[in-house]
Amino acid sequence: MNRSKRASLFAILLACALAASAQTAPVRPRILGISHVGFFVSDLPKALDFWHGLLGYDEPYDLKNPDGTINIAFIKINEHQHVELFNQQPPAGSGHLSHIAFVVSNAEQMRRYLASRGVPVGNKVSKGKTGDLNFEIKDPDGNLVEFVEPQPDGMEAHNAGKFLPATRISDSIYHLGFLVGSSEKSIKFYGNVLGFHEFWRGSSNGTQLSWIDMQVPDGNDYVEFMLYPDLPAPDKRGGQEHISLLVPDVQKSIAILEARPAFQAYGKSIAPHTGVNGKRQVNLFDPDGTRAELMESETANGKPVPPSTAPPPR
Repeated sequence: MNRSKRASLFAILLACALAASAQTAPVRPRILGISHVGFFVSDLPKALDFWHGLLGYDEPYDLKNPDGTINIAFIKINEHQHVELFNQQPPAGSGHLSHIAFVVSNAEQMRRYLASRGVPVGNKVSKGKTGDLNFEIKDPDGNLVEFVEPQPDGMEAHNAGKFLPATRISDSIYHLGFLVGSSEKSIKFYGNVLGFHEFWRGSSNGTQLSWIDMQVPDGNDYVEFMLYPDLPAPDKRGGQEHISLLVPDVQKSIAILEARPAFQAYGKSIAPHTGVNGKRQVNLFDPDGTRAELMESETANGKPVPPSTAPPPR
């Protein structure tokens, strides 16, 4: 066989090998939205007063320690979203954010897909104590990220239609915010690997980028990168590491909260403001200083706010 024919044969074999490899490479399953967020709380009864008494949510179940004390309390936002309150101090050097979690269509497929992209993952998907399939990884900043595949025999399914009082100040987690050091690394991870897409970025001072919003690939929920030039002290991160709850009318929500007996115990004034993104919002803080933001979905004047062109802090 002459050199030309050998080269042609090699090219054909290489193309076939690449095609076969592409066919067998794991495909990313759907990432449907935010499942939950976990926060460490130093005083669980006070934290429950905030979530129950002020914000009006219910607690469908909890996980207990061997001595009978509560380890994790679950606050139900809607049928598919909740908040986990960890009854313990955060690890040394960390803020009060424990982890963020997303719903996926297939947890094992997600694990294999991430492994194929070089992301460190465990050897298997586990069935958690709530009955759902899940596993955890870390993002470029060390934030713990959990992927959850709900199961028909899980606690979420078991409590369907229950623990949804009319007192809930919101019925939806709008977004989750967390600290990000390198926007480039985070965009590569959440964008290139996980398939999130950026839809807005903003600056608090016009000279340096402050936020980048990234939407899940198969739903409407999003995460907000909170950019920083220097990492805040662990007890000063509650404003950045936050949960945003969607409300139709911020002013009406404030009136509802102020009329509740728990507002007197809350002991802080709450006032609406229009954010840099043009949306009306109000900030509330749990006893540990973690922010729960109430936000409307549309801008105050009905016009979109152009994204910032300011450079990131690092």
